[in-house]
Amino acid sequence: MAVTTPCLCRREDVKRALDVMETARHNWQIDRAIQSAARNIEAHMHLKFHPTDATYYFDWPNFSYAYPWRLWFDQHFLAAPPTAVSTGTAGGTLTGVQIPVSACNVEPINSGPPYRYMELRRDLSYSFGAGPTPQRDVGVTGTFGFWLQTDPGGTIPASINSSATTAVVSDGSVVGVGDLLIVDTERMLVSDRSSNDSGQTNLTGLTTAAQADVVATVTDGTQLHVDEVIQIDGERMLIVDITGNQITVKRAWDGTVLATHSTGTHIYTFRTLTLLRGQLGTTAATHASNATVGVWRIPSLLRDLAVAESANRVLQETGGYRDPQGEGAAAMAHLGSALADLWDEAETLYGRKARIRVI
Repeated sequence: MAVTTPCLCRREDVKRALDVMETARHNWQIDRAIQSAARNIEAHMHLKFHPTDATYYFDWPNFSYAYPWRLWFDQHFLAAPPTAVSTGTAGGTLTGVQIPVSACNVEPINSGPPYRYMELRRDLSYSFGAGPTPQRDVGVTGTFGFWLQTDPGGTIPASINSSATTAVVSDGSVVGVGDLLIVDTERMLVSDRSSNDSGQTNLTGLTTAAQADVVATVTDGTQLHVDEVIQIDGERMLIVDITGNQITVKRAWDGTVLATHSTGTHIYTFRTLTLLRGQLGTTAATHASNATVGVWRIPSLLRDLAVAESANRVLQETGGYRDPQGEGAAAMAHLGSALADLWDEAETLYGRKARIRVI
């Protein structure tokens, strides 16, 4: 089962947390867990976190339940000021009175994004409620979600067209399965990944099956990255340091077998990504070689919770969802018993709060 919906952590995060081998045998189970964990977190927080370009429609507010100049976005926070606002939208189409974006204040201005609501400027003459019914009267176009912050994800060394479903990135240490990538204006979901020849070779070192043999000289050390998993023959290794053209690795990574490798053996990395294109309101497009890749930044506490929740789901499934057995000091620890504190912290910081309405 490949990833098909946006996640709040990576497949690789959960594997490291569980110390699960990076081989494909467990991928289907973990992919399912990270997707279900993300949907569960969104449901508890009453929010959609990933950025989505869309037009959403809202009932126009009136004095019976809210200030008539204030529009709450509910679970669809705005990640940036809107690009278009209209009223009298004829029940779901942007045909009505256009309200200039300059006449709208997104709030809270001092701590957003995300923006939880929007107010019409009271020094201007614009108002909601131009249509014959308050239902779906207000249309707001923009990027909805928690925020638009990204982390560097390297580049795409070779150009890709709008129909391509795979791409190679320049740095496999910063991109994982479940990540949302932004290239130019397109958003892509990393559904899976596989190995490719890095173009580097094992010039010296790593030629014995010795755990202490951990330093290799490669062709060009700038083409590899710390925290990247590489493979030489059948053995995988984790790069822990790079000095010039010398890489220091942890041998026999991911449960692979320590082995002897000949000088000149090719080094493989895991940079070939399977992508779902044109995601979350964007359109698949052609991207030039060396286009910059951004990775949508998952809020840290949400990522911690998603890793913990996903790991717990895998462990519970493996254990048959059993209750603790035994009594006293002999009782088995209840799987996931520490999750409650993490949930409480995340809901306090990110959960959508109830609001007091005008009565």
